[in-house]
Amino acid sequence: MKRLTLSLFAASLLALNACSTTDTKTSDTSTTGSATPEATATDSASMTAPADTAKTSAMAPAGAPDPSGPTAPHADDAEFMKSAAHSDQNEIQLSKMALAKGVSGDAKALADKMIADHTKSTAALKPIAASAKVTLPTDMDAEHKAMAPAMEKLSGKEFETKYLAQMVTDHQKTANTLAAHKTMTKNTALSGWIDTTLPVVVEHLNMSSKDSKMKM
Repeated sequence: MKRLTLSLFAASLLALNACSTTDTKTSDTSTTGSATPEATATDSASMTAPADTAKTSAMAPAGAPDPSGPTAPHADDAEFMKSAAHSDQNEIQLSKMALAKGVSGDAKALADKMIADHTKSTAALKPIAASAKVTLPTDMDAEHKAMAPAMEKLSGKEFETKYLAQMVTDHQKTANTLAAHKTMTKNTALSGWIDTTLPVVVEHLNMSSKDSKMKM
């Protein structure tokens, strides 16, 4: 009888020990399993984020129209064409002033390009304006007429710095205006003129921005 009792007691202890061991292993497996996916996700994110950032940065344009930036008046096609002609004259006449004051290097190259490209722009716009019975202005706008006397008083590096900064401001505004009116006009010829002119204005914006930063 005593032997039977001892045997049953020993069997019970073995069963309890086996249960305890199984629970411990199950707990360890559960803890390990929950940690691994989180660690993997964190490692994956940390590895891909820099590459994605670099890719986005590389795709960003150096200069482009700003949808929320200032524009010249362009409530309709007639007003837009007049603003565009004023813009051409602003750059042509300020650039002629720059050449007269003897700017050199990149500033001179920019001024020469402004005169050539904006003269060509107005020439291409004239027949479109004539077809729409719009008379284009042949002088700077009121804002640039008002600033011209002060610029005339400047010379050397001071004038060059002001000239380049004004080219950045003007071309950003012109790019904004062209892009904005492109979405409004129903005039096919005018839309085509914008398509041709906008890339040139963006090129001018990038050139003047680069030259302006070099002077800072």
